[in-house]
Amino acid sequence: MHSEAPEPAPVPVAVLGLGGSAALLAGAYGFEYFGGLVPCEMCWWQRWALMATVFFAADALLMAKLASRQPKMAPVATGTAWLAIAGLASNAAIALFHAGVEQKWWQGLTRCTAPLTAGDAASMMAEILAQPLVRCDAIPWQMLGVSMAGWNFLISSLLVGAATWLMRKPPTNAR
Repeated sequence: MHSEAPEPAPVPVAVLGLGGSAALLAGAYGFEYFGGLVPCEMCWWQRWALMATVFFAADALLMAKLASRQPKMAPVATGTAWLAIAGLASNAAIALFHAGVEQKWWQGLTRCTAPLTAGDAASMMAEILAQPLVRCDAIPWQMLGVSMAGWNFLISSLLVGAATWLMRKPPTNAR
């Protein structure tokens, strides 16, 4: 009788990390482009962490597929799945920091940020001054009293917990 080998943990973790991070990024970009909410500096930090998670989760999927043909690659698949979890955990930490700044639990950035510009000093200054002022300590949107950064923290933390559990649980046919 042929028994199927259990699905390697990196696959469901990668699918969870890829899907969850992509959904969070889609929400952030949706609020920006359809809702008109301009992201602050800390919002961008969260996006970068989510983009890293998407990259590592996609890599974990590819490595797991490769490992099904070349078992020596299984540790690489597992390692990249852990990197995806680390990216998601980094995002959750940044989101918690951002939510704390919004709630005035601690101080946030003390510097202004503006996009890089090129040209002479006068045109650069005009372009910088024309940019919308986006404060990291302001809450531009909230639902049920929780800001976007707060929701990002909650959702990312749940994803990190689920992914970690999936990586740590024994395979279903291990007895």
